[in-house]
Amino acid sequence: MTLARLAARHGVATAHSPSEGVTVPVPDATVVAVLAALGVDAASPEAVAAALDAAERADRERLLPPTLVLHREEDGSGGTVRPPLDLPPGTRLRVTTEDGETVDGGDWSGLPLGVHAVGAEAPDGRAATGTLIVSPARVPGPGRRGYGLLVQLYSLLSTRSWGMGDLGDLRELATWAGRTHGAGFVQVNPLHAGVPGAPSDPSPYRPSSRRFPDPVHLRIEEIPEYALVGPERREELDRILAEAAELRERVLGKGALIDRDAVWEVKRRALELVLGAVEPGPGRRADFHDFLAERGSALEDHATYQALAERHGHHWRSWPEELRTPRAAESAVRADPALAARVDFHCRLAWLTDRQLADAAAAAREAGMEVGIVHDLAVGVHPEGSDTWAQQEAFAAGMSVGAPPDAFNSRGQDWGLPPWRPDALAAAGYAPYRGLLRELLRHAGALRIDHVMGLFRLWWVPEGREPTEGTYVRYDAEAMLAVLVLEAHRAGALVIGEDLGTVEPGVREELARRGVFGTSVLWFERDWAGTGRPLPAGEWRAECVATATTHDLPSTAARLSGEHVGLRHRLGLLAGDLERERAADAAETAEWLGLFERTGLLPEGPGDEEAEIRAVHRFLLATPAWMVGVWLPDAVGDRRPQNLPGTWDEYPNWRLPLAGPDGQPLTLEQLAASPRAHALLRELGARTEGREPSDRAGDARTAPPGARPV
Repeated sequence: MTLARLAARHGVATAHSPSEGVTVPVPDATVVAVLAALGVDAASPEAVAAALDAAERADRERLLPPTLVLHREEDGSGGTVRPPLDLPPGTRLRVTTEDGETVDGGDWSGLPLGVHAVGAEAPDGRAATGTLIVSPARVPGPGRRGYGLLVQLYSLLSTRSWGMGDLGDLRELATWAGRTHGAGFVQVNPLHAGVPGAPSDPSPYRPSSRRFPDPVHLRIEEIPEYALVGPERREELDRILAEAAELRERVLGKGALIDRDAVWEVKRRALELVLGAVEPGPGRRADFHDFLAERGSALEDHATYQALAERHGHHWRSWPEELRTPRAAESAVRADPALAARVDFHCRLAWLTDRQLADAAAAAREAGMEVGIVHDLAVGVHPEGSDTWAQQEAFAAGMSVGAPPDAFNSRGQDWGLPPWRPDALAAAGYAPYRGLLRELLRHAGALRIDHVMGLFRLWWVPEGREPTEGTYVRYDAEAMLAVLVLEAHRAGALVIGEDLGTVEPGVREELARRGVFGTSVLWFERDWAGTGRPLPAGEWRAECVATATTHDLPSTAARLSGEHVGLRHRLGLLAGDLERERAADAAETAEWLGLFERTGLLPEGPGDEEAEIRAVHRFLLATPAWMVGVWLPDAVGDRRPQNLPGTWDEYPNWRLPLAGPDGQPLTLEQLAASPRAHALLRELGARTEGREPSDRAGDARTAPPGARPV
């Protein structure tokens, strides 16, 4: 079929397999809509034929693809160029490295790592240019095995927080966990810039921009200029501090939910007062100017969007025509001193946030953490946010990322996130992706990638259609991984992929080959190809973060007690009978507890929740996993999930503070003083301190290729 051939040429699937042996065709209307979003007209048989003819003609005439990839092998030699070059005899090649050096000819084995320009000239006069990405074979690995904490930062309030956790709290948590309990890392939720305006979306996984952090995470009192506010503004600042204290007390003492919008309103006023009242000194000013120069037009665009959104709302497609693109908006900024001042203000907020992120990373290293802060990359951005405004050509208009129907969700999912266009990424030498990774890796010891399978393919849902009417669109995984490995290598950072759920064959193997760790959650690790029983510790994979739960799953206390089943029933999320679901859940839990008892990990026997949670983590330490993650609420027995998929207003997703078993909020200071948390973390620290994986797993294991020296 001609439409299927055209779709295949652009990586658009015309069928998908929700389960083994089952193939579901994609509606033609979906294929046509997706091709249109890729700039291909397939609205009629004549258009399809013309588009296919044009694509085949372009292939015949093209000398170079827009992006080439060359992996530098472990021994330093160059590998195979992909896609392979098929050039006419006599074609001249020239590479200009990112350092400005030129290399003539096709022997690229000695090229340095980096992103280079390549040109080709054929004897018939044709010429072409492209991008050559030379990357290492693998991402760096950890130097030794370790454990760390997984935390949603907004949920961790200290007695100094302004109604939600901040970067000062992150620094304190990392210092305490590293120095007192020997933790090797702290993994946080995405700290990306949220969509401006109120009410905002509290989810950290649907941001305005993934390139820049949100200043709502600033610790205001630790901005150097704060201490220099003069007496003439101190009274006003004291009133703001009183409001901040009330926000904190509402959450910690009065049972209120975390209100990000209210926190930002108070912090914005404080920042305007501080930055308006105190001029930074020469050294600070020079640091800010260096930051502006380093971040370049990307920061200017983001700050401009923020300033314009204050005036016109964040829905940029409804802005005046002259403001709908960054370059067009430049003249408006130049002509309006008040608008230019707001752009400068938002640039300063990005600078201040960046510097506090750097402080948190430095504190983690100084506390002895092997990895340090693990930052999180959301799978996409809001369709009306900063990134889609600044990089419109890179996003597929009228499309949303989601998931096809599966055994857990018969209706599929639409996440409301516009996907990147794979053709636009390739044409740009993956510059948008490279820039994003560089920003996130600036202060990261590791980067977690949400839905890492998206490097290979994403489920696109056309606007106005149900998720069941979507289709997969394939990305150049070879290039996506090459960029990822290169940028992680440059930053000296690990990469962790969230590879839970439906994963097509070969993806986990390819990620492992490139040194990207996976994510293994206890309750999902069973011998699915055999008995179906819990997978013994020794059979787990080593290159992963092993954990008991995630932000989208029940806490371990709720899982062990079965409370999560009752919660889902109350919210109408159970597909089957309540008692049947409870019985199945209890049987599953009993299987795991029985395994812990038989292997000596639960000497106390079942029935003691704290002992059972310690047994869960003893088991994780008994696996070969190089990284073991402790969901911070598990350390204090919190029973509530931070996010309950399938709910919106029915459950307070992303707005709950850390709490004890009784649901009463706990501060960071109370966490650090908790005997329950101390007992768990003390054991984890003692079991991992100074020992290699062979100490845990009972077999002779060596460090993964590319491991960093200790």
